[in-house]
Amino acid sequence: MNFINYNGDILPANQAVLTVGNRGFKYGDGLFESMRLKDGKLMFADLHADRLKRGMEALKIDGAAAINENFLRTKAAELLHRNQYRNNARLRLTVFRDAEGLYSPSGNRAGYAFEMSELQESQYLSNAKGLIVDVFDELTKPVNYLSNLKTCNSLLFVMAGIYRKQNNLDEVFLLNQHGFLCESMSSNVFVLYNNTLYTPALSEGCIEGVMRTVVMNLAEENGLPIVEAQINPDILNIAEEVFLTNTSRGIQWVMGFNNKRYFNETSKMLLDKLNSIIV
Repeated sequence: MNFINYNGDILPANQAVLTVGNRGFKYGDGLFESMRLKDGKLMFADLHADRLKRGMEALKIDGAAAINENFLRTKAAELLHRNQYRNNARLRLTVFRDAEGLYSPSGNRAGYAFEMSELQESQYLSNAKGLIVDVFDELTKPVNYLSNLKTCNSLLFVMAGIYRKQNNLDEVFLLNQHGFLCESMSSNVFVLYNNTLYTPALSEGCIEGVMRTVVMNLAEENGLPIVEAQINPDILNIAEEVFLTNTSRGIQWVMGFNNKRYFNETSKMLLDKLNSIIV
């Protein structure tokens, strides 16, 4: 049986814990963090804790100081032990405003829920078959100070996921409200063009991904020029490489977009460097 941690209580994952008044369910009033454990240790815990703190403060949810790096490591270890998993797992923390009220909440106290699923592998693996990707343009992503957060309001990504399945794609690119490249359905986007690595700037509305930060640092440390920019999606037709990053899967290379096919040398190099720093 799989177990979760709901507001400090370890409960069976199939046990009902939410009421219809839960603000995360009712209004998408919260945010979440996807993390990964390797050999029993929570990876990049400091970066996740920092992003959670800034996200909770932006949403005016109290208790950000308590959900710190030590809290994340402790709760992750407890849940890993309770689930009797081996040492590798995915972890999701959802933080919601635990209050009553309609659009105006009665308070700003934080509630939380941890979910966990086991992984067999300890290192990040390259996708043997490159991803086939297209642009989802039925909806665009607004650009505002909430755009960089992983909020519980995810209808844009749900609709993108439906489009992906209907068109037999592996992933889809999202555009921001101005028509520029923003991110993919579940990852940040990197584009290699003329020996320079480009990724959408945070001002373009993309999620401020933890793995995005890690990969940018790895590129700089290995002498690869990295530029945060406003990116016209037309660059996808002439780029040498395109790859996606998130904490769960690391670096995933894109093989095709329309009739364009890409290499994967740079993404493979960065994936090797990534695995070397998490040993």
